[in-house]
Amino acid sequence: MERTEAQMIAAVLKGDAASFEPLVAKYSPRVFATARRYARRESEVEDIAQEVWLKAFEKLGSFRGEAPFEHWLMRLAVRICYDFLRGHQRNREMTFSELSDSESDWLERQVTQSEPNSENADAARQLVARVLEQLSPAARLVITLLEIEERPVKEIAKLTGWSVPLVKVRAFRARAEMRKVLSRITKEKYV
Repeated sequence: MERTEAQMIAAVLKGDAASFEPLVAKYSPRVFATARRYARRESEVEDIAQEVWLKAFEKLGSFRGEAPFEHWLMRLAVRICYDFLRGHQRNREMTFSELSDSESDWLERQVTQSEPNSENADAARQLVARVLEQLSPAARLVITLLEIEERPVKEIAKLTGWSVPLVKVRAFRARAEMRKVLSRITKEKYV
């Protein structure tokens, strides 16, 4: 007979650590997918995922069951990813010469053409990833949640623990930060 998540959680809280394993198996793909949005190296992704599961196990007693376990776990994962970004300030400057040929070509076409060109979407994704790496942790987090994962502002507020107005302010500032990064890259190319 298969146990429910609530039964597994109750068993873990009573000291049966093995009951935590099915939860790890079920939600690991989601945890890894979330971590990959914030870290590029697989070793970093694995570190984040491990930290998520460690904290989830340690803090399982704080899970009240008012929302699904998955929501509680993803909120924890987002906060750990944010801590990772703050701890690994990736605000190093990137020069245009560091871009790959396909990224450089895509950026040049975007600057010179008025119509968007989607023929090289992979290069665009790579460029977006490089720009995101240069953002502050808060900016990267809010842009990823709002623009890439397309989450509503209220959900982002719940995930991060920020107020709705703070999410909006950080989104505004993050977009401005992205414009500065793109402007700097473009100036390096054409100056």
